[in-house]
Amino acid sequence: MRKLLKWLLVGIIILVAAAVILGLVYRDRVTRLLAVNSLFSEEKIVGNFSNMQGMFFNAPIPAEGPGDAVEEWPRWPAQLPASFKYEGSEIAATDFLRDSATTSLLVVHNGAITFEEYYLGTKPDDLRISWSVAKSFLSAVFGIAVSEGKIESLDDPVTKYVPALVGTAYDGVTIRNTLNMSTGVKFNEDYLDFWSDINKMGRTLALGTSMDDFAASLKERVREQGEMRQYTSIDTHVLAMVLRAATGRSVIDLVGEQIVGAIGFEKAPYYLTDGEGIAFALGGLNLTTRDYARFGQMFLQHGKWYGEQIVPRDWVDQSIIATAPEQSAREDGFGYGYQWWIPPGAAEGEFMARGIYDQYIYVNRNTNSVIVKTSANRKFREPGNTERTLSFFRAVAGVE
Repeated sequence: MRKLLKWLLVGIIILVAAAVILGLVYRDRVTRLLAVNSLFSEEKIVGNFSNMQGMFFNAPIPAEGPGDAVEEWPRWPAQLPASFKYEGSEIAATDFLRDSATTSLLVVHNGAITFEEYYLGTKPDDLRISWSVAKSFLSAVFGIAVSEGKIESLDDPVTKYVPALVGTAYDGVTIRNTLNMSTGVKFNEDYLDFWSDINKMGRTLALGTSMDDFAASLKERVREQGEMRQYTSIDTHVLAMVLRAATGRSVIDLVGEQIVGAIGFEKAPYYLTDGEGIAFALGGLNLTTRDYARFGQMFLQHGKWYGEQIVPRDWVDQSIIATAPEQSAREDGFGYGYQWWIPPGAAEGEFMARGIYDQYIYVNRNTNSVIVKTSANRKFREPGNTERTLSFFRAVAGVE
């Protein structure tokens, strides 16, 4: 009996020691997984969105390029419209900003800041998470690579540049169909489903495993490519894989040189990365609100910044045309180009970048306006939310 108790005690000690060792080895992984699980909780979401570097692998974006000095915005202060109309109702602007959990709002008109405010305890120097607004940044550097001849044709299959995707759902899919998200790849983007592909991808990021391997693990298509647009975030990572292979450079370095350095950003940004240091290009960019506006202003100006062509004009103007096939029965009237959204009923030159929880860069060339809205809106999926936000932007921009 004593021997049995002795061995049981030894066994318990061994198990406890093993648990301690495993806890130490995997402590960071466990911490990141716990962070993912509470990332969008009501009491933490605002702070989390300004402090993503504390929860995930990340890398600074080196600002290498001609933009040595930050150009200060001129300021012509103006009031927001007191209210705006949506579906026959008059909505107070202050109510809308509160109800959509706005964390910052910045309005640029005729090249000057006319309104800038920060809410819910956020500050001007916060580096706010982009979520899918980052896709439009990836499109910009992708267009530069196309103009330089490093990517020969948008009708090339992605496997021409990334042979690791042969035999996957992306085998034979063209770059063009990947840009406008009509790949037909089976991918569940439901953020509320724990087992959805988008949430599996989030756990891949948190655990520090390979995003490239995750993309290559997708084997099924639900339809032929080019038939219908279906929003598929991992498509953007595949574009990043193509870009890295074609240029021999990282997305982090390309964005640093060709966007951040070329424009001259106010504060050094960073990307979330996987455990191999690969940028989370589809949603991991973190910038100040003013620097989001700088990017939007550059696109308003057909890719120019203070007279210098940063992104080729042809690419900018092609990107913001709704060239993607129609979306399906869930169609909300929004068109899609090369990782940019085109609102329903848009006049020429009206387009936007947008991300979950209501991150926006809205651009309107007709009124010479750029509006940036960052948010922590946990109701972003409610019917009519995006359309109501668009009505607010149009009112602020002075759309007749």
